[in-house]
Amino acid sequence: MTPPPPRLLATVAPHSLVLEVPAADPEIARRHYAAKLAVETDPSDVNHDLEAGVPGLMVADMRPLEAYAEGHVAGAVSLPYRSLDEESTAHLSRDALYVVYCWDPGCNAGAKGAERLAELGFRV
Repeated sequence: MTPPPPRLLATVAPHSLVLEVPAADPEIARRHYAAKLAVETDPSDVNHDLEAGVPGLMVADMRPLEAYAEGHVAGAVSLPYRSLDEESTAHLSRDALYVVYCWDPGCNAGAKGAERLAELGFRV
């Protein structure tokens, strides 16, 4: 007696959560990431530039004065975002590029401070 042929199991590709939304056209993706990089940087690049003495770069701590006093990035200036206005920023260079930060990426004091500085005409 001849055994029956093996049953072929239908293979179904697993559902992809990533591919539920089609990927952007490469040019759209390029423009998106170029725009993102125009307003964001990372600590490693900032540290590199600070150690290299790149001119025109100002690191600004957007946290309250008490937090700045407890510890801050070496060379950073304290600019609590809640106090940013024409008067409190009059002494700042308009030629500098301001890299702002707060406690961590989840803290939005940096974003709020960057928005205020940009509103006041500073490059951030």
